[in-house]
Amino acid sequence: MRVLIVGARAIGSLVGHRLARAGNEVTLVGRQPYVAAVRARGLGLEEGGRVTQAMNVRAVTSALDVVGEPFDLILFTVKAYDTTEAAAQAEPLARRGIPILVLQNGVGGEETAAEILGKAAILSAVITLSVEVLEPGLVRLATTRGGIGLAPTAPGQSVAESSEVLREAGFRTSVYRDYQTMKWSKLLLNIVANASPAILDMFPDEVFADSRLFVLEQAAFREAAAVMRALGLRPVSLPGYPVPLFAWAICSLPAWFLRPIFRRVIVPGRGGKMPSLHMDLSRRKGKSEVEYLNGAVVRYAQELGLDAPVNLALHSVLMDIVKGEIPWEEYRGQPERLLAFG
Repeated sequence: MRVLIVGARAIGSLVGHRLARAGNEVTLVGRQPYVAAVRARGLGLEEGGRVTQAMNVRAVTSALDVVGEPFDLILFTVKAYDTTEAAAQAEPLARRGIPILVLQNGVGGEETAAEILGKAAILSAVITLSVEVLEPGLVRLATTRGGIGLAPTAPGQSVAESSEVLREAGFRTSVYRDYQTMKWSKLLLNIVANASPAILDMFPDEVFADSRLFVLEQAAFREAAAVMRALGLRPVSLPGYPVPLFAWAICSLPAWFLRPIFRRVIVPGRGGKMPSLHMDLSRRKGKSEVEYLNGAVVRYAQELGLDAPVNLALHSVLMDIVKGEIPWEEYRGQPERLLAFG
């Protein structure tokens, strides 16, 4: 299969590496340092302490550079806030009927792509593997549990071929009928210990160690679960993660019982990394995935006539820091400040 991956950072590189090693023709769109590194030494993946190089990959700085070439599938592995730019680049290819698989966190990326690409075949995907960038052109798979979930976004679509290609490349795959159910189930995983560690500049295990912050996390999760129920959606298990059991536990069990479990299970499941929202903030990009996580919970809650005060507080504070309206130093290492706001 001829695959174009737009968004060659951690996830895009992992997928591109495995697809290429499985014999597919892979082109990756990344920034100039990434392109230079891949062209010089191939695309590297560290897994289990061993690095393998995929030499049969191509890297370019824009999808417009390959707009006249034949592809069978386009993957968007950009952050949700970069979907508009990715879709604009891919629009000439989408007009030729090439399906687009949106593989990203958060709720709303597929709709953003559809607004720009019109009648293009938009497919949806989530990933439950933790990957980190070591340097341009080299990433590390930080966890082994997990895989990729795929779902159509419109009647008559099929993700069977994409699923099979990813499975043959070494990914555990699951196919779902409803992409909204899949995406909201992943959102439930993503919002846990994400916004508050970013705001406070604290590791997730430090957040879980503070009983007050754990209660805050539990309240934010329960608001998201309530919005999901109001939308008529029920959590589904994702590759490696029994989300329905996870949601039941957080919504039903007391914090004192859950805290030690979270410290043993959730933190190792992320490979010891800081969460994604912290990485956005530390890079001073002026934008954040929180808009598509806690922010999505707030938007849908408002449309449904529900209250989501904890997610509203987390979203508001983090976006104010992201936009430079308040200094990060006002919240770093100061749980009392966040708890007072929430």
